[in-house]
Amino acid sequence: MLNKQHHHTIQSGEGLKTEFKLCQKNLSKSLFESICAFLNRIGGQIFLGVADNGSIIGLEATTIKKIKRDFSTAINNPQKLSPSFYLSLEEIEIEEKTILYLCVPESSQVHRCNNRIYDRNEDGDFDITDQQYSVTSLYIRKQSNYTENTIYPYASLADLREDLLTKVRKIVSLQRKGHPWQNLDDHELLESARLMGIDYQTGKSGITLAGILLFGKDNTILSVLPHHKTDAILRKKKIDRYDDRDDIRTNLIESYDRLLHFGQKHLPDPFYLEKDKRMSVRDIILREVIGNLLIHREFTNPFPAKFIIDNQHFYTENSNKPHHFGIVNPVSFSPHPKNPIIAKVFREIGLADELGSGVRKLFQYSATFCGNNPQLEEGDIFRFQLSLTEQVTGQASGQVTGQATGQVTGQASNSSVATILQYCRQARKASEIQALLGLKHRETFQDNHLKPILNQQLLSLTIPEKPRSPAQQYKITAEGKAWLEKTNHLGLLEE
Repeated sequence: MLNKQHHHTIQSGEGLKTEFKLCQKNLSKSLFESICAFLNRIGGQIFLGVADNGSIIGLEATTIKKIKRDFSTAINNPQKLSPSFYLSLEEIEIEEKTILYLCVPESSQVHRCNNRIYDRNEDGDFDITDQQYSVTSLYIRKQSNYTENTIYPYASLADLREDLLTKVRKIVSLQRKGHPWQNLDDHELLESARLMGIDYQTGKSGITLAGILLFGKDNTILSVLPHHKTDAILRKKKIDRYDDRDDIRTNLIESYDRLLHFGQKHLPDPFYLEKDKRMSVRDIILREVIGNLLIHREFTNPFPAKFIIDNQHFYTENSNKPHHFGIVNPVSFSPHPKNPIIAKVFREIGLADELGSGVRKLFQYSATFCGNNPQLEEGDIFRFQLSLTEQVTGQASGQVTGQATGQVTGQASNSSVATILQYCRQARKASEIQALLGLKHRETFQDNHLKPILNQQLLSLTIPEKPRSPAQQYKITAEGKAWLEKTNHLGLLEE
């Protein structure tokens, strides 16, 4: 489907948002000029291995490897493109030929290529560096289109949370060794993250709205945006009001933590294995939903953001500056950055991934979580909704009871009991079982998972005379195999 759409785009020819580069052996010298122009204008698509007339020439395998390597090096070189912008090449097959595809979104910043500023029109890329009026107009347009760039010249470092800036330095140093923010002072970090700038209408410089939203003290944020808040609500018993609520009016980093805690508190975490590694599909979904709610909001709109869980749905709403209207199709959607500077900080601290990946993850893991696909609707209000099945809205992580379970009590679910028993077809150490479940606390694992299963003799000790032996292992019993058969879990994993 995507390749057909790309083919149709190529057949339509070059234009304001489409560019062809032959790149038979090396990267075209004009490639980064086009990237710079697309970033500065409204974004676009670049096809490598396509002639100017739209003929699909294709690229050799050895050429593709070299071009990808050279591109990765150049795109991170501030001498080539400044400020830097993460982009990646994608291989696609059209007419049985391999070409490279590059999707360039519109940026909220003004970019330079080889220290020159490029803009885009229907005829291609043009250098506006020496055209003062054009450059000033470009800066003003960026600031008006992306309100995260709004300058507050009277805001100072005293209006920001020093502890949050320190926290971010520690996080990025753990994310990437030698991260450039690690050794910068507060002012330098803000400049490096593009959280300080110049208002080209007044000539004044200062901290941006993005900087205040990310690191501002609560009173600073509410002075700038009195309507700023995210309303987290649980409605299950008190439908007309709420059972639990968190009225969040703080910086975006701590807002993320509070929303994550609220979601973890009120949504179950069904057991799920991916390539023999336990994954929390609930936390994956929450990460993407919360990231979208906080990062891609139009903050100047007074519409209050909502994060709501009820008996049948989990949904969010936030104000939006739409690029199109209607239901988002994960196959054909084209991602557009709403607040790319805020998004970049979230990526640096490990709370977000590259643009567009969140939608794919939501569709990938929602079906696993509750058997349904999410619905995303873009308009002046962006809406996410996930219908929750009865299994999810019930106590999926509660006690395992009944005759079929052999009265296994504690916090283990049927799924986790089955996973442990299947895993212990071969003798396993307690630490191995705990790691399989992804549990950090030994006491929780022992009390809620291992001991209840041992008490019902579903597992046996390999050294029963020395229960506390460091060499102790656990293996499924005949009763355990009968439990698997009764609960229809037998054979989920190979012997």
